[in-house]
Amino acid sequence: MTLEFLDRFAVRQTWLDAVSDRWQPRVRDAVAKAGRRGADLLDGVWLGEPLHPVLTDVPVGAQTAAVALDAVGALTGSKALARQADGALAVSVAGAVAAATTGLSDWRYMRGESRRIAAAHGLLNLSGLALSVTSLGLRLGGRRGAGRVASALGLAVTGLAAHFGGELTFDMGVRVNPTANMSGPAEFVPVLDEAEVTGTGLHRVDVEGQAVLVTRSAAGELCAIANACSHFGGPLAAGTREGDIVVCPWHGSRFELCTGKVRGGPAVFPQPRFEARVRDGKIELRRAAG
Repeated sequence: MTLEFLDRFAVRQTWLDAVSDRWQPRVRDAVAKAGRRGADLLDGVWLGEPLHPVLTDVPVGAQTAAVALDAVGALTGSKALARQADGALAVSVAGAVAAATTGLSDWRYMRGESRRIAAAHGLLNLSGLALSVTSLGLRLGGRRGAGRVASALGLAVTGLAAHFGGELTFDMGVRVNPTANMSGPAEFVPVLDEAEVTGTGLHRVDVEGQAVLVTRSAAGELCAIANACSHFGGPLAAGTREGDIVVCPWHGSRFELCTGKVRGGPAVFPQPRFEARVRDGKIELRRAAG
């Protein structure tokens, strides 16, 4: 019940919209200046998974270890444990900077309630990071007791931020592949006349209630992939074409038309592919194996 109250409280913080409206364009511009390779690095295209969730375990785990080592060190008076706590906290700070950078990259396209939750998540993490940096400064200045208190407070704030991060993923489905459960028919079904698919046009068809993009490659091969972009569900048939690459109209994700492979983020998951054939003047589709 307490966590549900916190979620509702965060969603009601409309002032976060003003913060997002001001900073999201700047974040998008900064990521764009990094170039396509830089953006793909931050998004996790090279990994095949969103990079931000992978990195978040580092600061949370290291900070938890630091607080635990602080507690045992305070009870035993061990200088070795005190040094280990300092080292773990330093790792947490470094990990938090990396996680924050990739988190901002993920946040740059969010809208609505998920954007508010993400903004709260980010601001809390920044507060936790500030407390950790303060703790390191106090330790270096010989005020270990105050440093222990600061890192413990930082862990509490970071833990709340982690809850909001989980809410974004598990409840709101942010950065979860929207095509993951897409299936399609096991046998070929007709979808449209062969004569309708000529040149490089992009065609949206429905196959058992699922939207599919049908087109021809530059060599004339029939190609069919899921129409909903695996990033935020953008309609690929409304996008543009660059050779045998389709570019999502929403955020610019790029996919191979005949294989569904990602050729540019922010999407990291490939598009489900369908097998296509022509029979009696009709184009027929069925889900591809695997």
